[in-house]
Amino acid sequence: MFDIKKITVLGAGAMGNGIAQVSAQAGYQVIMQDITEEALQRGMATIRKSLDKMASKGKIAPEKVEETLSRINTAVDLEEAAKDADLVIEAVPEILDLKIEIYKRLDVVCKPEAIFGSNTSTLPITVLGAATKRPQQVCGIHFMNPVPVMPGVELIKGRLTSDEVMEVAVNYVKSIGREACLAVDYAGFIVSRLLDVVQNEACKLVMEGNAPEEIDKAMKLCANWPIGPCALMDLVGLDIVEHGLGTLENDLGPEYKAAPLLRQMVRAGELGRKTGRGFYEYNK
Repeated sequence: MFDIKKITVLGAGAMGNGIAQVSAQAGYQVIMQDITEEALQRGMATIRKSLDKMASKGKIAPEKVEETLSRINTAVDLEEAAKDADLVIEAVPEILDLKIEIYKRLDVVCKPEAIFGSNTSTLPITVLGAATKRPQQVCGIHFMNPVPVMPGVELIKGRLTSDEVMEVAVNYVKSIGREACLAVDYAGFIVSRLLDVVQNEACKLVMEGNAPEEIDKAMKLCANWPIGPCALMDLVGLDIVEHGLGTLENDLGPEYKAAPLLRQMVRAGELGRKTGRGFYEYNK
């Protein structure tokens, strides 16, 4: 019933193309879907660049680049992309109404045994599963950014997710060379809940007069973080952090309210690397 061979990834952005890449590298047949051809072309270009970099560093054999790319097809039409999938991994923006609409569409078009995995970083899996008639087959499969590099994947069992589906998810994660971290289904799970709190506190520290460079240096040198919280916010996107805190505040209480500086920077369009300016400046 749960033999995973064909995977459909919804979204060709940073997370979606990374998930498509690591799945294809592991031998799965992948369809990467997005709403425009331009987005798909950018996603495929990113995958090629990533694979070429890995080959140049000797991490994969040069012939593996084309071999991996040959396993990835693209599609604009969601129904066409998902109809034969054994596993659908949704990596669309963190907008609850959008995700619910997508799960309703998937529920109609996908074969009955198909499993749905969400890459959401904060939204409860039980809510997403409730949009379908198969909540027992919906789970969280939360990859970290950048996907081809990070070794851990957070797996979340919704209230109605079956043990069998969770076992399949764990085996999938192992098959792509990652390690599963099991989390309980409350907003933010483990990783985002902890990181968003620390990042929010870093914003408050900046408001109090601490330099972002000093905050990041302190966490790297004194807490052994590979990247400081301000630089991490710039990498992830300040708007993503603010949105995650909003979900946490809504579900768990006012102590998760986004810092005024974070809200101000988002309103100003200072979102980090993707806009060229956040806590630091970048050449786009």
